[in-house]
Amino acid sequence: MHRVVVNNGFVFVGGTVADDMSVGLEGQTEQILAKFDEYLKVAGTDKTRLLSATIFLTDLSRKSEMDQAWKRWLSPEHFPARATVGVADLGEDTLIEITLTAAVN
Repeated sequence: MHRVVVNNGFVFVGGTVADDMSVGLEGQTEQILAKFDEYLKVAGTDKTRLLSATIFLTDLSRKSEMDQAWKRWLSPEHFPARATVGVADLGEDTLIEITLTAAVN
């Protein structure tokens, strides 16, 4: 599996989770978003070129915690199309997993 695939002007980032599961949902989200900054940079783009995101949460009632980190990371004019999906389990203490699609600069 590849974490990042660049094809035909698009960057596809596969499901990404935090490294430190001891932090809460907001902390896990921040870790994932920091990873995305690096992945997108290596692929030749950045978060201002996001097109879509799919977010998987194990507890939808905590979505506002994820949204706080998301809104600090990304300004409203660059919000991509986004879906947030509740899932039963992501393994161990994983609370969130995110995938992204972006355009290459």
